[in-house]
Amino acid sequence: MSSSTIPVWLDCDPVHGNSSLANTTANAGSVLEAIGRPDIPVYPGSKKPFSRAAVHAPDIHGHSGLDGTDLLPKASRPPVLDTNPILAMRNALLAQSPNTAWLVATGTLTNIGLLFATFPEVAGHIKGLSIMGGAVGEGFTDVPMSRLPGEESRVGNTTPWAEFNIYCDPEASQSIFSNPILCPKTTLIALDLTHQVLATVPIQERVLKTSTSQASTASELRRMLYELLVFFANTYHSTFGMEGPPLHDPLAVAVVISNLNSDYEQAYPDKVLKFDDRNGGVLPCKL
Repeated sequence: MSSSTIPVWLDCDPVHGNSSLANTTANAGSVLEAIGRPDIPVYPGSKKPFSRAAVHAPDIHGHSGLDGTDLLPKASRPPVLDTNPILAMRNALLAQSPNTAWLVATGTLTNIGLLFATFPEVAGHIKGLSIMGGAVGEGFTDVPMSRLPGEESRVGNTTPWAEFNIYCDPEASQSIFSNPILCPKTTLIALDLTHQVLATVPIQERVLKTSTSQASTASELRRMLYELLVFFANTYHSTFGMEGPPLHDPLAVAVVISNLNSDYEQAYPDKVLKFDDRNGGVLPCKL
C-alpha cells in the first residue's frame, strides 16, 4: 500500500437492501468492471436482516437495484463464495496497523452488525466507521426531506421518520449505535446532510463531458454514470418532489478523505477534500 492511500473496506450494496442479494452482488461486480477494477473482490453478504424480512426499494432504484442504463458490463470476475464474508472483513481490517483502517457502510447495517457482534476486537482496532444512514430532524438542518404538499415535517425517506438503510435492519443498527467503543469513532452521514448535496441538472450534464469533450463524444463510462444519475433523479423527483437527487453514498466516503478527518488532512494536505464550513461549499482540490 502506497503512502498516499488509507485502508478502507467499503460495505456497499452486496447485502439485502436496494434489491435482492443476488442483484446487489451482480451490481457491485458490474460497477467494478465498468471502472476498470475487476481485481477488487466482491463478497456477498447477508441476504436478510437480523430478525425480520428483507425490504427492497424498486420505486427508487428499480427492480435490479441499479436500473436506468443498458451500459453496465457483466463482471469478468465472479464474487468470492468460498470465504465467509464477515471473516474476510475481519481479517482484512485486522491485517492493517491499529488505528488506521476505516470501515464505510453505504447500505443496510446487517453485515457490519454481524462483524462487530462476532469479532468485537475489530471495534477497537479500526480508525473509524462512516455510515450513510439515519435522519435527525428537529431542525438539525433546514433542508427539506420532501417537497410534496403536506410533507413539510417529513424526516425519513422510507417512512415519515425512518431512513431506508436504518429501517431495513433496525436491530443491526441499534447494535452499532449502542456499542460504546464504536460510538466515538462513528461518523453518521444522515439525510439532513445528504439533502444539501444535490446533483442538479447542470451537475448531471457535467458528468457527460470534460473541458475538452462534448456530450456527443462522451465515453461509455460517462454515459453510463449519466444515465444512472438521471434515473435516480427522476425516481427521487416522482417520490419526493425534489430536484436533485441527493448524493447520499459519496459523502460517507468523502468524509474519510476530507478535512473533517484531521489525521488525513495532516498526513495528506495536498490531497484532502476541503469542506468549507462557512458556506457549506467544497473547495476544489487535485486528487
